[in-house]
Amino acid sequence: MVTIKIGGKDYYYDEGIKYELIAQEFQKDYDDPIALVTVNGKIRELMKKVDKDCTLDFITYRSAIGHKTYVRTAVMLMMKAIHDECGAGATNNVKVNFTIGPGYYCSLKNGLEIDEDGVNRIKVRMQEMIDTGIPFTKKSYPTGEALELFRKLGMTDKEQLFKYRRSSNINVYCLGDYYDYYYGYMMPSTAYITKFDLLKYQDGLMLVLPQHGTGNGIEEFVPRPKLFSTLMGASDWSAQMGIDTVGDLNDWICSGEAEDLILVQEALQERRIGEIAREISERHGVKFVMIAGPSSSGKTTFSHRLSIQLRTYGLSPHPIGLDNYYKDHKDTPLDEDGKPDYECLEALDVEQFNSDMTRLLNGETVELPSYNFKTGKREYKGDFKKLEEDDILVIEGIHGLNEKMSYSLPAESKYKIYISCLTALNVDEHNRIPTTDGRLLRRMVRDARTRGASAAKTISMWPSVRKGEEKFIFPFQEDADAMFNSALIYELAVLKPYAEPLLYSIQKGEPEYFEARRLLKFLEYFLTLGSDGLPYNSLAREFVGGGCFKL
Repeated sequence: MVTIKIGGKDYYYDEGIKYELIAQEFQKDYDDPIALVTVNGKIRELMKKVDKDCTLDFITYRSAIGHKTYVRTAVMLMMKAIHDECGAGATNNVKVNFTIGPGYYCSLKNGLEIDEDGVNRIKVRMQEMIDTGIPFTKKSYPTGEALELFRKLGMTDKEQLFKYRRSSNINVYCLGDYYDYYYGYMMPSTAYITKFDLLKYQDGLMLVLPQHGTGNGIEEFVPRPKLFSTLMGASDWSAQMGIDTVGDLNDWICSGEAEDLILVQEALQERRIGEIAREISERHGVKFVMIAGPSSSGKTTFSHRLSIQLRTYGLSPHPIGLDNYYKDHKDTPLDEDGKPDYECLEALDVEQFNSDMTRLLNGETVELPSYNFKTGKREYKGDFKKLEEDDILVIEGIHGLNEKMSYSLPAESKYKIYISCLTALNVDEHNRIPTTDGRLLRRMVRDARTRGASAAKTISMWPSVRKGEEKFIFPFQEDADAMFNSALIYELAVLKPYAEPLLYSIQKGEPEYFEARRLLKFLEYFLTLGSDGLPYNSLAREFVGGGCFKL
């Protein structure tokens, strides 16, 4: 027998019992399904067995780690169904690209085609396996044996990835006769995927799953054509460059041609900024460029570079931050926890902003405010503006795309831009890199450099930041006149040496420890790329420092 402490009480079980059986016993105490357990502070999969006395806690789907486990399991379930319905090796031509709302878009390569009937057969096969409850198994292979297995299965992306792995062993998951690699944890059986949908979408598939923080239900998939086009453009460019995966990027770094890659990527972004500037200049009557995007998208550097491009068309841009229209701290609305809610629209003096902008549009001279974050008050310091014929205001802020923010301004006077770090790089074909991971690492590095903030503080604030984005930014993506992808295909290799020491500073027992370990494991896949070769106006400079703009 072993003694297991759960919730401060001792329970007694036979040695060798699976954590899954213990979780089933305690599931009634949780609103959401249990996905994982922590054993003496270490995360363990439910398929594992108890081998000693320990303290046990449960992780549900509602947590970020639990949700990722659900998604990972559902993806492997889908791959197994494709393997069964389309033949062995078919999954080597399926790439999990990116997310659109609750949907995970999977592109098809090398001539693989799956029509509506094929999608329905795959979906039926997935449900059959869910109903059967096929167990997942995990086996640790010596790296050499794992590489041989991947080579035999035609998984060249994984073979390439682990060519750079320092670990002596690699964990491989098995579902029936299907083998695959996933970085992260897995559910114990297919029966745990209780909610999913699979759709034929564009030239590929859309796997629809519950979103993080929404329990176990799924929302209807709503197409977002502008966002999809921007994401596919990034994926197509990566494919043209031959850099689809981290293994590809590591090959470039080893080849000594990383400098060329940086210059080509930077040139691509500069060309896109120039295209946006040209479109603004050709639209008669545009006086307000409204820029919005989630945290750490590089909005500030983008606005500076866009302003430079606008000058080449004879325009005179002037930056304005919506943050300057925050209400005084005493008037800030409170969130459900009773804390000041700086993310909501009501935290801004919308009426004053519209009054000032309307007067400027009418040719009046207006004194614009600035916000003193130390005193929590708006101040006026003689910043007078009057819009001349060639003047244009470049306005940056979280609510820039929300029509309620600029309700009084004529539609023809506004040009809206959505900017985000839309990562196109994958770990391998079946392991995508969430765009939120790239932004979190960006913010962690920048906050430590500019604000002296610890990685633990940045991670602890991240759920609140993400909640605000989901509510106040993402719903307005498709209202943008233009989208700009600020992701740099090489940037995670540059961020790695800055982020790792910050993450290692988080100690076991701290609430942010598990997330820190996950990110450290993720960064292990990348070779390091120094920042010395970055252009001084690079978006990456906003985070690692050394740029030419005063940020």
